[in-house]
Amino acid sequence: MRILFFGRGVISTQYAWAFEKAGHTVEFYVRKGRKETFGSSIELEMWDARRGKQLIKESWNVKLHEEMSPNYDLIIVSVNTEQLPEAAQLLSTAAGNTPVLIFNNVWQDLKSSISPLSMNNVVFGFPGGGGGITDNRLRGGFLKMLFLEKPRLGTEQINNKVKELFESAHFKISWIKDMQNWLWNHFAMNAAIETEVLKLGSFPALMNHSDSFANVGKNMRGIIPVLKARGAKIDTISLLLTKIPPALLGTLFNKVIFAKGSLPRLFIEYNNTKAGFAVLEVVREAKKLGIPLTRLTVAFENNEQHKAIENSIS
Repeated sequence: MRILFFGRGVISTQYAWAFEKAGHTVEFYVRKGRKETFGSSIELEMWDARRGKQLIKESWNVKLHEEMSPNYDLIIVSVNTEQLPEAAQLLSTAAGNTPVLIFNNVWQDLKSSISPLSMNNVVFGFPGGGGGITDNRLRGGFLKMLFLEKPRLGTEQINNKVKELFESAHFKISWIKDMQNWLWNHFAMNAAIETEVLKLGSFPALMNHSDSFANVGKNMRGIIPVLKARGAKIDTISLLLTKIPPALLGTLFNKVIFAKGSLPRLFIEYNNTKAGFAVLEVVREAKKLGIPLTRLTVAFENNEQHKAIENSIS
């Protein structure tokens, strides 16, 4: 397959590398000026967990474009959530009939999130990886598992194409029946986590603070009424975050789920993105619904970058 990745971020770069190794042609669309800034290669230091736990260290040559053409079998979009509307707008005019995989976190309803793209030409998924890029050096990794929505009426052919692509690169797909509900719950969890990142200053600080995940559970308890008011069903992970006592939850996350040396922990520790957008979106929704969300609101408004986040999307 010939695949175009929208942007050269952490997720796009890692999966593009895996697809190229599986024999596919991968290229990247980047904004004007970024081609020169990024250069023709990127330094990789990432964990590949498809077959055990393998550290990949190499300088990987990439092909970047600042113009978009429809001459691809598939376009994969994995961008910061606030950038998705702009990406969808551009794709609606430049991508032609090329099918699109939205490999992204989403808080809006799915149809609105990709407007003016047609839902019949789009499938939604979510990666199993993470990390960060600093000075053209990517540190992170990906797991064998990723998430993909079950076919909707009209998307069967695209789903099958995406399925064949990932399976050709030895990934395993976890099929999600209700992707909208799954993404709402996942976005809410991100907001609960980012609230603590705002308070502590960084993702690595989150992982090294003993009370972090006890507080994440408290944050999630506040968000649950917002999810319910939207019509979401509370999934297993959200229930885990809200039903287990905070002290026990902290131990579970610190000693088991994000144990030292585990790949999920490393993915978060390498994350150097600015937190806050997920918190802002959930707080906005809570205000619209008339639901108090004190913990998130205080953390966001006490953070010096909250004005910058608000201004960047206003």
